Amino acid sequence: MTTFAIGGQSSGDFRETSGRVQLLHVVTRNSVGVLTPDAFTQANPSVVTSGATKSTTLASITKVGVLGGSVAFTRPDFGNGFHGGPNAAAFAVGCKPLGIFLNDALGNAFENTPGVASGRGPYVNGNGSTVGLSVYETKGLITQGAVTAGAAFTYAPGDVVYASANGLITKNIDDAYERNAPTYGAGSTANVTIIGIVKVAPDANSSLLVIDLRV
Repeated sequence: MTTFAIGGQSSGDFRETSGRVQLLHVVTRNSVGVLTPDAFTQANPSVVTSGATKSTTLASITKVGVLGGSVAFTRPDFGNGFHGGPNAAAFAVGCKPLGIFLNDALGNAFENTPGVASGRGPYVNGNGSTVGLSVYETKGLITQGAVTAGAAFTYAPGDVVYASANGLITKNIDDAYERNAPTYGAGSTANVTIIGIVKVAPDANSSLLVIDLRV
């Protein structure tokens, strides 16, 4: 078993690295369901696209499609059994977070592209899974509640995190996709899904955001 440092702390349970997500402890790798067509075409960021609100972790990413480390959502707008990123056209009814994508939908150069070939996009879920993310929100997306669009924020161990409107992890519940979806009505945070709890915050030693999943 390999031991390595994350955020100044040592982890003896490193399992594998997959693009923009490191799998530290995994309960389930879920491959049930089919990727939506826009899982291969969405922009990053996909819904709230203002440059002032763009996460600094997306600064060097030009690839389209869902990214490893982004949130997998149910997508009943495409049909039963579909999942993908957030609906970029609208805050669609019934899009609920499922877990964290293992891979970019389009894969990487010089590698196999199983998502394109199979239409499947595995994601990590299961209470107790621990993942390290290199993509996550670093700024407020929407001015509402306690959040100001474009305002930078940082994470700390113990923070509760949610799926943002752009399908990345955020600590701002007012930026959660579900908080803005018509299923619940703008302004409601009562039914926003908790994705996880921050275990190790990004710092000078590591840019990874390590979270324990709660989905």
